[in-house]
Amino acid sequence: MAAQARASHILVKTEDQANQIMKRLTDGEEFDKVARRFSSCPSGKNGGDLGWFGKGMMVPEFEKIAFEEEVGKVVGPVKTQFGYHVIKVTGKK
Repeated sequence: MAAQARASHILVKTEDQANQIMKRLTDGEEFDKVARRFSSCPSGKNGGDLGWFGKGMMVPEFEKIAFEEEVGKVVGPVKTQFGYHVIKVTGKK
């Protein structure tokens, strides 16, 4: 079985918004609640959960974080063609 990762994210339009999201999370707000409130991605209604995915299924900048960072780590802002992401790695197998 090929390697898979699971991640949640919060997608916003600007780097400034992503930095504000990171501050909220660092101050102790729950990732899923912040995602529901601020993410422009449809996954926001699920707390930002994108489910399991293999290599090649996400844009390279996102995939790099998902497969290289440790589970539980929150990283951001990460710029992609879609905007700025705050990414939380939630699993690997």
